[in-house]
Amino acid sequence: MNILQILLPQEKKFFPLFGKASDNLYQISKLLHNVFLELDVEKRRNLILEIAHLEHVGDEIKHETLNELKTTFITPFDREDIHDLVYTIDETVNRVNGSAKRILLYEIDKIPLSFIKFSEVIENSTLELDKAVRKLNDMKNSDIIKDSCVKVNNNESVADEIFENSIANLFRETKDTIEIIKIKDILTVLESTMDSCEKVSNVLETILIKNS
Repeated sequence: MNILQILLPQEKKFFPLFGKASDNLYQISKLLHNVFLELDVEKRRNLILEIAHLEHVGDEIKHETLNELKTTFITPFDREDIHDLVYTIDETVNRVNGSAKRILLYEIDKIPLSFIKFSEVIENSTLELDKAVRKLNDMKNSDIIKDSCVKVNNNESVADEIFENSIANLFRETKDTIEIIKIKDILTVLESTMDSCEKVSNVLETILIKNS
């Protein structure tokens, strides 16, 4: 690597990678919502396979970004914040994949309405995160980024309510113990996915505070 590559303006290296990562998160979240809406079991299986593929794509983007971080002298933000942004996005992608994978592992045929509600909130949140991440290249966009972060934080509260009500209804309405265990586990992973979305939002807010 020559000196010109090392000193290449940082936005030309990192911001496209940030955008790839956030877009991949949004796309995988849309697929999860479609999985829960799909009534045909075979079509649902194919969507889950697409999700698994995007999880691998996310890993590749993470590794590419971290490799750039190791070899770049000048970075747009603190190295720690870039690391945290990459990892929290990747963590969220992994949890989306984990939610989808459990549909196959547990052989869930009838999708509960709570799953659909949860995935809709997650999809909306990842859309806001994608909007925010794509505005990081200019701190004049700080109000737009803040607005998206507020929406994600509000969505996390909505998700908490969905989780609490869904668990209460599950124990009240379902008699099959195994079914309760399966549904509760998926709901827990969906909740952790939303928590991960909030972590991404928190990293974005940290970047704003340090660079505004």
